[in-house]
Amino acid sequence: MTPPAPVRPRPNVLLVTLDQWRADSLSCAGHRCARTPNIDALAARGVRFTRHYAQAAPCGPSRASLLTGTYLHTHRSVANHAPLDASLTNVALEMNAAGYHSTLFGYTDTTADPATIDDPADPRLRSYQSILPGFAAEVDLPDELEPWGEWLRARGHHAPAGAVERSMYRRQDLPEAGGRGATWAPTIYPAEHSEAAFLVERFGEWLDRQDEAWFAHVTFLRPHPPYMAPAPWHDLVDPSDVPAPMRHATVQEEGTQHPLIAAALGNHHSAAPDNDLDQRQFQATYWGMLGEVDDQFGSLLATIERAGATGDTLVILTSDHGEQLGDHWLRQKLGFFDQSYHVPLIVAGPGVTAPGHVVDDFTESIDLMPTILAAVGAGVPAQCQGRPLQPFFGGRRPDTWRDAVHWEWDFRDWLAGTPGDELRAANLAVIRDAHGKYVHFGNLPPIFYDLDADPGELHNIADEPDAAARMQGYAQRLLSWRLGNDDDRLASLRSGPDGMGPV
Repeated sequence: MTPPAPVRPRPNVLLVTLDQWRADSLSCAGHRCARTPNIDALAARGVRFTRHYAQAAPCGPSRASLLTGTYLHTHRSVANHAPLDASLTNVALEMNAAGYHSTLFGYTDTTADPATIDDPADPRLRSYQSILPGFAAEVDLPDELEPWGEWLRARGHHAPAGAVERSMYRRQDLPEAGGRGATWAPTIYPAEHSEAAFLVERFGEWLDRQDEAWFAHVTFLRPHPPYMAPAPWHDLVDPSDVPAPMRHATVQEEGTQHPLIAAALGNHHSAAPDNDLDQRQFQATYWGMLGEVDDQFGSLLATIERAGATGDTLVILTSDHGEQLGDHWLRQKLGFFDQSYHVPLIVAGPGVTAPGHVVDDFTESIDLMPTILAAVGAGVPAQCQGRPLQPFFGGRRPDTWRDAVHWEWDFRDWLAGTPGDELRAANLAVIRDAHGKYVHFGNLPPIFYDLDADPGELHNIADEPDAAARMQGYAQRLLSWRLGNDDDRLASLRSGPDGMGPV
């Protein structure tokens, strides 16, 4: 009689997000300024997805898509401070139902659904820093950063409660080195006392207490602004070595492409430095910030290795959105350009049987919730609009897969004071495939880029007669995508003699 095959324990799942991390920011992706040896090592034993895209910006809407598996037009948390509908399930709730205890280190940028709150004085009505339902926060790190501040005070830093961000995000008072720009000087705290180091230490303390399969979400704040890095990472990249940004020769020329671009260039929050040295240093500082996070990510993986859990832990590493980094004369995340939505994705661990495999198919952040649930043998809820990525783990492409990606951006917050009917139209939807990008607006002219001829997205050809037929085809595909991705939670059910069930 053949003995039964040994039962493999259920995998641990570690979901790690960096904040504002763009897709080309990897050594293994060939960027000459990237210093990411630990992330590269994860890619070498895992699968790297080169065409992975977020579904929304800024942080709150994007994380809502990632954690609920739904597009922006479904979850409707359209901005930071916009509520997330409590009727939606999410990856934490579903993992809890599967027998895990979903644990958070950091933040989810969730605004609570007011329908679940009776007290008008409840502080959750005044913040987008609530915790996504289902997560138990081992470390809750909202904008005030008080848990990090308490940790810093124990290490001798002056970090007053209620003013941690203001007191700690300062540069050392050093004269600028020759050839260095405004963001060069290092932080007043050393690298071993960064927010990332704090999270890694707290994760290690928690991991020591675990005696069954676990699900943890670790959210590194960097390379999100403010743009500053601790020593020695502030000096990692020389500004003379950074590549020139992808953009027109002048801000004015860039703004002629479209009214939305012109508006963004006139906003001091989104406009990149107009001084060449400061722009180059801005880029160099960004790579230094990423290098520091890579170092701490290596410590995180080493913690798992010391616990003997590497072979049993599925690691998913990605970002909520990208960073313009001076491309198109812009910074931060907004609009429709690839730099704000094209993000890294690496998966390694149990189930990955083709280590080092590189996937060039289009994938989306809404695929991660189905992937995590499939990894632990849990069902995927009807609300999920993505698909599990497991076929790619073995180096196989599914028989059918998407040939384009989509994202949306609601910019009504830019138009405060505008009549409500116009605010509802202040949004855009994108379809982007390997050859073109079409951007449809509710209240502005469309945009079309021929990516074969113009990969840098510098020439909007929507008004050119020769582009009309192609643009119409993309618009029809965008409409078909939208019609095929409505909220299906109730639409897929029918009442009957035996009760409610799927069609």
